[in-house]
Amino acid sequence: MTDPTIYALGTPTPTRAHPGALAVVRLSGPRAGEAVEQLTRRPLPEPRRMVLRALRDPSTGEVFDKALVAWFAAPNTETGEPMAELHLHGGRAVVGAALDALAHLGFCRMAEPGEFTRRAFEHGKLDLTEAEGIADLVAAETAAQRRQALQQMDGALHRLYENWRAKGLRALAYLEAAIDFPDEDLPDGLADEVRVAVAGLQAEIAAHLEDRRGERLRDGLSIAIIGPPNAGKSSLLNLLARREAAIVSETAGTTRDVIEVHLDLGGWPVVLADTAGLRDSGDAIEQEGVRRARARAAAADLRVLVVDASGDWRAEMKTIIGTTESWDSSRDIVVANKTDLAAVDDPGIVALSIRSGAGLPELLTRLETSAKASMEEGAGAPPLTRARHREALLECQSSLERALHAPEVALAAEDLRLALRAIGRITGTVRLDELLDVIFRDFCIGK
Repeated sequence: MTDPTIYALGTPTPTRAHPGALAVVRLSGPRAGEAVEQLTRRPLPEPRRMVLRALRDPSTGEVFDKALVAWFAAPNTETGEPMAELHLHGGRAVVGAALDALAHLGFCRMAEPGEFTRRAFEHGKLDLTEAEGIADLVAAETAAQRRQALQQMDGALHRLYENWRAKGLRALAYLEAAIDFPDEDLPDGLADEVRVAVAGLQAEIAAHLEDRRGERLRDGLSIAIIGPPNAGKSSLLNLLARREAAIVSETAGTTRDVIEVHLDLGGWPVVLADTAGLRDSGDAIEQEGVRRARARAAAADLRVLVVDASGDWRAEMKTIIGTTESWDSSRDIVVANKTDLAAVDDPGIVALSIRSGAGLPELLTRLETSAKASMEEGAGAPPLTRARHREALLECQSSLERALHAPEVALAAEDLRLALRAIGRITGTVRLDELLDVIFRDFCIGK
């Protein structure tokens, strides 16, 4: 059955407050050209050449806009189907008239979320990892997220996973040869070669699973602000967030739970968490806050320890660092706040006055440097970016492990097939309609 012709607005929907200068309506499908001809009452223009045309309501013949029209002939299009674009004026009435006109043709329908990209996948224009890269690019909020999405769109993950799949297929071919031709003189050491290949593939996948850069970029690098009560943790969170996200009070123990804000820190996405003051307390609620603070510090990618420069901050610093198992002196940062009350001269400490802002540029520089080091750790190979990929690769690892220790060649071959099937599900080599629905339903209309 031939897919219907679809259309959608590929630019933001105009509103009364923001009508927009231009709006682009996209069409894809076997009758996209016919739709353009009926709206313009002119033959199609040359492929990939924009021309000015009057657009008419097919029912009344009334001109509702003069727009640029572009025609793209299959299969050299984004979706692999015939495509067209209408570059309209961006007013609500114009856009509404264009969408109504297409609906009234009778052979077009509004596209579902992600349907353009799904059709590109179904026509072999991109694989699932590249499609997910498009979704990530649309959702990118920082420069680092944009770069990662573009890398994935360009096929970096596709090439990595297909390389692993090719290695696995070669090993599987050796096993199949041993099964199908047991009486033939196969090369000596074939079994050892297969074991080495499978073990090498397993090691490469394990290293990929250890790399958390991609997931950090998608979700944000976790930074926990920790320290004793009244050192200025909540004030620092508000200063970096540029808004009053946390309650600031001179009363110790005000912060009982973890408060989060999302920031763009030098192009890196960051989730900054203010935590309860670390101290012994007889209050059960505050004790729970301290427990959560320590748990967040242990789980965070980076920690910022804030101490009061006007008190015995060195002793507090040593105590807290000594009880924070995940502290990394090469990346985690100590901030001595309230330097407007007491000077601090220590090259390893960031001297800060939240009240005056003195020391803030140095702190931002240190934070950006630490964030960059965490994000670029293991840079080189494209990072794993989605939980879906991780789940499939863990399944692949389990199958490879069974293949290595299988008592019979036939069992090893079956486990290796299961491993390759798991990799194939990431790129879409293995077709599952339910999987496609999950991936594409989060796209915006018109992509």
